[in-house]
Amino acid sequence: MSQAPDTAPIRVSTLELFLDLVFVFTITQLTETLTEHPTAATFGNVALILAVVWWMYGGYAWLTNAVAPNSTTRRTLLLVGMAGFLVVALAIPEAFGESGWLFGAAYLVVNVVHSLLFAHSGGRVRVPLSRLAPINVTAAVLVLAGGFLPEPFRHIAWVLAPILQISSRWLLRPQMHRNSAGHFAERHGLVMIIAIGESIIAIGLGFRGVELGAGAILVAVLGLCIAYYLWWAYFAGDDERAEHVLAHAADEPARARLALDAWGFAHFPMLLGIVVAAAGIKKSVGHAFEALHWGEAIMLSGGVAIYLLGHAAFLRRLSLDGVIHRVAAAALVLAVIPLGHVMAVAQLAAIPLIMIAAAIAEDVPKMRRTGSTSISSFGRTPSA
Repeated sequence: MSQAPDTAPIRVSTLELFLDLVFVFTITQLTETLTEHPTAATFGNVALILAVVWWMYGGYAWLTNAVAPNSTTRRTLLLVGMAGFLVVALAIPEAFGESGWLFGAAYLVVNVVHSLLFAHSGGRVRVPLSRLAPINVTAAVLVLAGGFLPEPFRHIAWVLAPILQISSRWLLRPQMHRNSAGHFAERHGLVMIIAIGESIIAIGLGFRGVELGAGAILVAVLGLCIAYYLWWAYFAGDDERAEHVLAHAADEPARARLALDAWGFAHFPMLLGIVVAAAGIKKSVGHAFEALHWGEAIMLSGGVAIYLLGHAAFLRRLSLDGVIHRVAAAALVLAVIPLGHVMAVAQLAAIPLIMIAAAIAEDVPKMRRTGSTSISSFGRTPSA
């Protein structure tokens, strides 16, 4: 039997949006890091950093979904958590170097504040603290320890941290979590649109010192088109349908599993894809009519493909349509990598064209079904 949707949905507060803006600075820093060192090793480090930071962003999304930041103590603690996120982002360029200890210390602050806010909440939402807090804090200690350890032990500690965090999906009882579907979906939708917007800013920073000729303008416009169709894939109705599925989950445990799998795990590759695609676009700035190196061309198409596959996983987990279209688009986007090795602008133009075609292929059958329904009901007398 389906659970009724929330009768009094809560909305995202401006303070939560403020936290999102601080968190998304991470996207800018990761994009810059990958742009400066476009190697497989840097990609792995970027993925690790994003994994641990995204996990705790999700922790704060769960927290404020259950505990409104409506008291001075809660707002003050949230401010301290925001400061932790800010320092984490600032330390990203040298997170695996001399700033590793600083990243780890700030990340530990983020985790401790999260636990304190849960402890201060009172009532039923304190229950998850007994198991969740030790897992999160232990992961943070591993990250902090990595800042002091030599290689390869530094990376081993970092890899163990997200493994431990992800394991909580099975270690914790899902009924320990509750969420308001509207607030939860809106919160993650906002962070996605901010992340896409932040990627545009990151690309824009690459134009410093570049003459604004025809090539530069073309790269800017095509980069915007790619960002637009990343937005389209997520927000062209699927966000509302996803919220509906979450709100009508069979029971609280089912809702919790959906929330963690779809908005937690499946959103990670989408954010990673935004970072990688933005770095690829940024590397083409000033080289519109030149050939990209293979690594740069792979980043450009690979980032978009990672994003599309992440969204396909999101839709698949929620049993929504559009999975095949996104998987097919991801495959075609990867297939145009050689175009970038010939001329950057050719690959930049091909990617949004593929995404347009995928959107049309997905929407036309829906429009036909809607049209058929409208025609078949035309002239009928509405029932009383």
